[in-house]
Amino acid sequence: MRRIPLQETLTCEFKSDRKCLSDSDLIEAVVCMANGQGGQIYLGVEDDGQITGLHAKHVHTDGLAALIANRTQPNVHVRVELMQEDGLTVACISIPMYPQPVATQDGMVKRRRLQSNGQPECVPYLPHEFVVRQAHFGLLDVSAKPVAGAAIADLDPIERVRLRQFIQRFNGDQGLLELDDSQLDAALGLTVRLGNEHVPSLTGLLLLGYESSLRLLVPTHEIAFQILDGEEVRLNEFSRVPLLRAFEWIETLFKPLNLEQEFQSGLFRVAIPKLDQRAFREAVANAITHRDYSLRGAIHIRLASDTLVISNPGGFVEGVSLRNLLTTEPRPRNPALADALKRIGLVERTGRGVDLIYRGLLRYGRHNPDFSQSDSHSVVLRLSMAVADEAFLKIVLEEEARRGSVLPIDSLIILATLREQRRANTEQLAEWLQKDSSRISASVEPLVESGLLQAHGTGRGRSYTLSVALYRLLGQRAEYTRQAGFDRLQHEQLIRNFIKQNKRITRQDVMDLCHLGPDQAYKTLKRLCDQGVIEKQGDRKAAYYT
Repeated sequence: MRRIPLQETLTCEFKSDRKCLSDSDLIEAVVCMANGQGGQIYLGVEDDGQITGLHAKHVHTDGLAALIANRTQPNVHVRVELMQEDGLTVACISIPMYPQPVATQDGMVKRRRLQSNGQPECVPYLPHEFVVRQAHFGLLDVSAKPVAGAAIADLDPIERVRLRQFIQRFNGDQGLLELDDSQLDAALGLTVRLGNEHVPSLTGLLLLGYESSLRLLVPTHEIAFQILDGEEVRLNEFSRVPLLRAFEWIETLFKPLNLEQEFQSGLFRVAIPKLDQRAFREAVANAITHRDYSLRGAIHIRLASDTLVISNPGGFVEGVSLRNLLTTEPRPRNPALADALKRIGLVERTGRGVDLIYRGLLRYGRHNPDFSQSDSHSVVLRLSMAVADEAFLKIVLEEEARRGSVLPIDSLIILATLREQRRANTEQLAEWLQKDSSRISASVEPLVESGLLQAHGTGRGRSYTLSVALYRLLGQRAEYTRQAGFDRLQHEQLIRNFIKQNKRITRQDVMDLCHLGPDQAYKTLKRLCDQGVIEKQGDRKAAYYT
């Protein structure tokens, strides 16, 4: 089997060595890859993927890594591996991704990117892009830096009054209210000292700047609110006002759309919004604090049918992906801005705002937040505003009352996802919760003990469904019966096939085959014997079935 890829990608580059690739061309390719996402250069492969092998001068690669390190700044440390394909030798040069811009010894800087047709290319790496890359890796906080050309006169005193009102309204850091204006600005990082004077930071301009100053000094700042009705656009408003006023503007537009209904839960009437207000506020704040302010393009808040979509320019920062959103440590692209919003009280102070977003949907029986349309250029969040499942909410409220605390977010994810997926094993649960499978039992077993889940089988084959009691409370008795019936038919078919191939089967075989406990295996075999499907041979430990 061929180990070398068949075509070039963003992280795979082919270099012909039939005419002996020059050192300068090789170094340029390494720099380009290091300034991209890292990857492998296959020396001895043509652009079309044909393997032609190394030139005689490159067969001995002992000094290749040292050559590359000596002719790059900072020194790029690569790993070189010789590979044999079709009787030819190819050198695989593995290059790490560098957070700092890498240049050749002569000062040439390029980066690797994909063209519109999906093909990779090397292009000049421009100085303003250095800042973007450092921010992506968390090496530079653009929101804490002064904005070129900005002055204290660009800050609106009315917005500072609004900031103090927000701290009171959202129960922010009350100690901030005791500070005078200059102290408040310094405490929240709204101004920074530059020489003998204080000038606004990007955070300061975004929160307190005059709209005219923002248009001039931060032209990328823009927020759009849109309401779509099929192909018709019912509302399409854009704003460049400072962020606190923008929050009020967004809430004013959204409030009439976020209708509530009520239902009776015991002695209390519970309000059910179309979208939990805290989850909505957290989602908008996330888009604001994580957007890339070096990129043009607005933050879009778009309501279409029963789905709210919030998107922002700039993909996930380094270390954050769709596979670890629930478990990774908070890594805002703009830490100073995020910290200011936390202290004001607008966002979750622990930095785990994504948990609030999940909780705000799942406890009402709605779908998981959907980040699947996000890519390297933008983060896209889809929030369900479908009709709430009152029966599910009632179960959540009763369980929380029994525990005397809110349900952990892991429990909500398990219950909500099993309503849709019906059944899951430990590995599937680990994928949903974005945790190692060895840590799943702490989340799932309390739900089994409380009667909300039912476990099936033992060991690694153990799987889980909603319990019959929970299906009954949800008004879906047939669903559990269908699940149980499917299990029974599946087990019977497995046993039949095993006997067909092996002439006999034991209770231990059934336990291993169907992932059942001893009692379950015994009852399954007894039922098949009573039906005349199989016959028991022998007694006790020597018993087997044909």
